[in-house]
Amino acid sequence: MKLNFLKWTVFVPILFIIFSNNALAVTFKIATLSPDGSFWMQKLREGSEEITKKTEGRVKFKFYPGGVMGKDRDVLRKIRLGQLHGAAVTGNVLSDIYPDIRLYNLILKFQNLNEVDYIREKMDAELMAGMEQNGLVSLGFSEIGMAFIMSIEPVQELEDMRSRKAWVPENNELALVALKAFSISPIPLPVRDVLMGLQTNMIDIVAGSPMAALALQWHTKVKYVTDIPLSYIFATLFIDQKAFKKISERDQEIVRLGMGRVVKELDKKSRQDNLLAKEAMIKQGIKFLKPTEKAAEELRKTIIIANTQLEQDGRLSAEKVKKMNELLADYRKLKP
Repeated sequence: MKLNFLKWTVFVPILFIIFSNNALAVTFKIATLSPDGSFWMQKLREGSEEITKKTEGRVKFKFYPGGVMGKDRDVLRKIRLGQLHGAAVTGNVLSDIYPDIRLYNLILKFQNLNEVDYIREKMDAELMAGMEQNGLVSLGFSEIGMAFIMSIEPVQELEDMRSRKAWVPENNELALVALKAFSISPIPLPVRDVLMGLQTNMIDIVAGSPMAALALQWHTKVKYVTDIPLSYIFATLFIDQKAFKKISERDQEIVRLGMGRVVKELDKKSRQDNLLAKEAMIKQGIKFLKPTEKAAEELRKTIIIANTQLEQDGRLSAEKVKKMNELLADYRKLKP
């Protein structure tokens, strides 16, 4: 009898620990368009395994790659309903929740990636804090790359675009405003339908990074790239704040550090991948065309009006736009 009692005094605390750990365990369900097997998914899974180990199983991740959870709006709706807890999406997808997330996406704002790096060093933390104030915990920003105009026929001047059928991502207000400024009627399509649009001549102009063009097979249809950086595109990995607060502060820090490191690795890798993708497109015979200085200046003047309209309409924070413009002006004085 005494032996049985000793067994129970040892066994019951063990059972309590096991069941307590299971009760406290949280699994974050994360959606992404990145296909299974991609570098993104490999790194995200590596990060999640490390976090699960460091939290002793209290925090786990379940990923839904390849867009299986639907389009961007579907994903955000499922997050609101608690069916998902977060996602890896391009920043623009979150513009209805936090409009200033589009700050870096302003058309023709950056002349090169050195300017992007300077601004991101100064303003990434501010935008991530803004996301958190709006209920989204960002675990970092990862570069998708500079978007360029890609076309079936050559586009070197504004006039070359006006007779074309230009794709615009669904619900991308900045792109819509820009195309209207250029007197172009946009054709909205979800990203997954763009290749079909090119194949059927529904569209003949798209905008994206070289890496995206290869990954989405657009390079099999376009023949020209207008070699002027149109817009900077980035992605963010985020978790809904309500879900994030269900884990302890200690575990929150482990998640921030672990996934933050992963996103930084993806950010760096993307820069390299875009350089390689551009080389691959050139080898395939796609021509990168420099617009004339006159045409480039016409584009810039036209888009300044559109960008100013966005600020005046209150769709972007005047304070943040002013700060970024001042930082860019300072940088250009130092590095003309």
